[in-house]
Amino acid sequence: MNDETILTPCYVVEEEKLIKNLEILKRVIDRTGCHILLAQKCFSMFSVYPLIGHYLNGTTASGLYEARLAHEYMDGENHIYAAAYREEEMDEIVTICDHIVFNSFSQWTKYKKLAQEHKIECGIRINPQCSTQEGHAIYDPCAPFSRMGVTKENFRKDLLEGISGLHFHTLCEQDSIDLVTTLQAVEEQFGHLLPQMKWLNLGGGHHITKEGYDIEKLITNINRMQNKYDLEIYLEPGEAVALNAGYLLTKVLDIIENGMSIAIVDTSAACHMPDVLEMPYRPSIEGAFYANEKKYTYRLGGPTCLAGDIIGDYSFEDALKVGSRLKLCDMAIYSMVKNNTFNGMKLPSIVLKKGDMMETIKVFGYEDFKMRLS
Repeated sequence: MNDETILTPCYVVEEEKLIKNLEILKRVIDRTGCHILLAQKCFSMFSVYPLIGHYLNGTTASGLYEARLAHEYMDGENHIYAAAYREEEMDEIVTICDHIVFNSFSQWTKYKKLAQEHKIECGIRINPQCSTQEGHAIYDPCAPFSRMGVTKENFRKDLLEGISGLHFHTLCEQDSIDLVTTLQAVEEQFGHLLPQMKWLNLGGGHHITKEGYDIEKLITNINRMQNKYDLEIYLEPGEAVALNAGYLLTKVLDIIENGMSIAIVDTSAACHMPDVLEMPYRPSIEGAFYANEKKYTYRLGGPTCLAGDIIGDYSFEDALKVGSRLKLCDMAIYSMVKNNTFNGMKLPSIVLKKGDMMETIKVFGYEDFKMRLS
């Protein structure tokens, strides 16, 4: 089985590239003593959790189901943060998680007794109100009127008894210089609280495994914070774990003309890679170029009824034809965890590539569509 014979559409995760990322993250752990957790909201392919567990310290979850997945498939620490917790889920959360981060002091006081009875390490998420990103307002937790975290103005120092750590998450696909800027804001606003804390969680959005990322600056600042405040430091990368470690394989179903050539493929931006429309962005395709750079230009669109289900405009050296296969790059992250069955679209299969071997992990069908409905 290979890219020419495997059933499309499918997500293909390349083990070799995943390991390369994990080795980079492990070097950061080894050089600093920090704890690095997989942010499951980005990548929840639990068939590779045992592999990830050989390198990282555990996982972080955004809700009960992610926490349960980690509890079942990966050893190590099991952290959870949510903007608010459902009462009916807390009894299970405290039995499977070892760290719970609360978004507000009202949530903390509500669940403090329960958490302490189960000897959970508890933290408060802070909002340093320090935006360092442009063009990603939908992903900016420090945007005006954000619901994420407690600001300095609303912080309740009188309710800190039982709190062992602080948590912030402000970055999105950013370099360590932006972490430095954020740390300055954190120290200015909350630095007086850090000596009484056991740990500080720097959240995610650190593009550690991206080519050109300044790892030395990251290591320097982790060590500085640990030494200055006698803290354990946590990082929660998602993208950095599986960055460029997978692709979405699709094939051309039809080619039509309407002012330009339009190739309809068997995958969907709306269903299989929602970030393409949400951010939005134009995913890279292996062997493809920007529109009009090469001889043959096409607009790629999905088969759904959504008029805007457009992947992007691309040019190719050779003409596409019905049956042509295309690799959409960097599709291991925020894909499987966000896809949907709008229009009854078939979910892409999940494949693990090990060297020259390709193992089909999961094939989805009609029952997967039906089971979500009634």
